[in-house]
Amino acid sequence: MSPIRWFGRAALALLTLTLMSAPAQAQAPDTLKVIFCGTSGPLPVVGRAKPCTAIQAGGSIYLVDIGPEATENFQLWRLPLATAKAVFITHLHSDHIGDLGEFNMQSWVAGRPQPLAVVGPDGVDKLATGMNLAYENDHEFRKAHHDHGEFRFDIPAGTLKAKVVTIPAAAQTAEAWKDGDLTVTAIRVAHEPISPAYGYRFDYKGRSVVISGDTRPWPPLATASKGADVMIHEAQNADMTRQMAGGLKMLGNPRMSSLMTDTLTYHTTPVEAADLARAAGVKALVLNHLTQAGLPFYTPEAFTKGMDEGGKLDWRLAFDGMTIDLPVGSTEVRFGKY
Repeated sequence: MSPIRWFGRAALALLTLTLMSAPAQAQAPDTLKVIFCGTSGPLPVVGRAKPCTAIQAGGSIYLVDIGPEATENFQLWRLPLATAKAVFITHLHSDHIGDLGEFNMQSWVAGRPQPLAVVGPDGVDKLATGMNLAYENDHEFRKAHHDHGEFRFDIPAGTLKAKVVTIPAAAQTAEAWKDGDLTVTAIRVAHEPISPAYGYRFDYKGRSVVISGDTRPWPPLATASKGADVMIHEAQNADMTRQMAGGLKMLGNPRMSSLMTDTLTYHTTPVEAADLARAAGVKALVLNHLTQAGLPFYTPEAFTKGMDEGGKLDWRLAFDGMTIDLPVGSTEVRFGKY
């Protein structure tokens, strides 16, 4: 390779690193913003990280779940990681928690000044304790190497702090978080045998979004979503799941065929999610956690077949990098992308 070409590539690499490290502008406090950082199910899909949805409000970032590969998206989009305050865990399946340690480390390195809250059902305390232990040496090494001059690497700020949210047996919801004008409500959903499992509603200055988490069709979620601007609901096409299970069995993999068949009992189809969104009266529905997206037999048309039969509804499929802006003082729902 000629010296000119080598230096050209080196300059391009340096420019890329500079752009990746430059902090993005903090979200203006007059908008509730949603960023889809991971939209697949647990299966590997090129271009889709595992479940992760970011909420920006009042200059801070809050996450709902943090599945594998999601932190990479945050860094590539130059989101202000140091403003992260909390990760709300819907349930403790691995595809919803697998990147927690990496996100915690990267947001601390970026300058997060306080421990990252891990909020959710019983078990998030063990999750936080385990991750803190797993990353203990990493944090000490980074502090020893990089803590000098004006750059501080405070070890306590780099830890995870659990907050277990309990919904009383006679109730369907409980307040999970209050931060100025932002209120986050935990909503009981149905994902048995995983119990408890939660969805979350974010309310900020008159704008609101509900994230279902993983659940079978659950009418109380529609009740808790009344008056919300947007419902973000998981979706799994049952016909495609049966087709996959049958194919795996024919290929001599009965174990995975049985596993796929089992998932039919605790997920929601696109048609069922549409019916719930209509019952809730939300302005828009976004289907997320798209289990079959990226598989050879998947098409958006086949996946969403029948969704419009129940009546008028503004709906769309999530993708990594999709954004939703809900301006304060307005009823507008703005969709965009990074």
